[in-house]
Amino acid sequence: MVRYVIRRVIWAIVTLTIVSFLVFLIFYVLPPGDPAALRAGHFANPQLIAEIRHTLGLDKPLWVQYWDYIRAIVLHFDFGYSYQYDQPVKSLIIDRLPATISLTVGAVVVWVSIGMVVGVISATRRSSVLDRLTMIVALLAISAPTFWLGLIALYLFSKDIGAIHIFHGAGTYVGLTADPRRWFGSLLLPWLVLAAGLAAFYVRLLRANLMETMSQDYIRTARAKGLRERRVIWHHGVRAAITPVVTALGVDIGFLLGGAVLVETVFNVPGVGRLAYDGIHTADLPIVQGTVQLGAFFIVIANLVVDIVYAFLDPRVRYV
Repeated sequence: MVRYVIRRVIWAIVTLTIVSFLVFLIFYVLPPGDPAALRAGHFANPQLIAEIRHTLGLDKPLWVQYWDYIRAIVLHFDFGYSYQYDQPVKSLIIDRLPATISLTVGAVVVWVSIGMVVGVISATRRSSVLDRLTMIVALLAISAPTFWLGLIALYLFSKDIGAIHIFHGAGTYVGLTADPRRWFGSLLLPWLVLAAGLAAFYVRLLRANLMETMSQDYIRTARAKGLRERRVIWHHGVRAAITPVVTALGVDIGFLLGGAVLVETVFNVPGVGRLAYDGIHTADLPIVQGTVQLGAFFIVIANLVVDIVYAFLDPRVRYV
């Protein structure tokens, strides 16, 4: 087991190194314009651009620039200074990260709760009206783009522009420590929108796995022993069918922590995803670079954790 974990950690480090090189290549070697000119602004003179290029180290050889770039990230979590805000990108990310974590954790709770309950009900009542209705709704939720679903939800249910005034609208987010009640209300609709497609996917995934599991011999044996049907389903069936769900859950959390760009933009939540959108819109390369690196980090770490958890659940993968 120790060798397996070490092997996975090494692969995670290699993956992050490759991602960092690609990010460096895209944002430093192939940028949409001169980074020094972008940093100087629209009315800069050649002398100022040259000074900024020297300050940023853009006049050094590429391998020296890449080494400085990696060293700054690893040792100091330093992504440079934002062109737009004139602040360290690290500070901007740290300030925005609680909002993204709040959005992600709430969405995970919503979609896992809905996915587990509805998936089990649908699997145990196959071909019923409820099962067919659930699959239709799940298909629609998976097919609907997140930004479209968010806009429709605002137009229908927000208190400011909605037809039915139920949820808080866009731009109403406050921190958890500032006002817990308003924090919950401002994130409730974004949670539902962000969780809709993933909850539908988990419903279909758990339904398919549980239907297959419930036809196994040990399930029939458990029923023959006289166990209650609820215990057979949850203790024997769901526990065996949930392994692929755990794998998908870890990967999905990594993607969301990397930045829920669409949901944060639609609902104007001041998170890392919104920061990335603003950086793209204003050509603020250090912000885009920092948020991309952060997203890659969360995705790789999530995959690493899933691999280790999966090795505990199924010892056979340790020898793959």
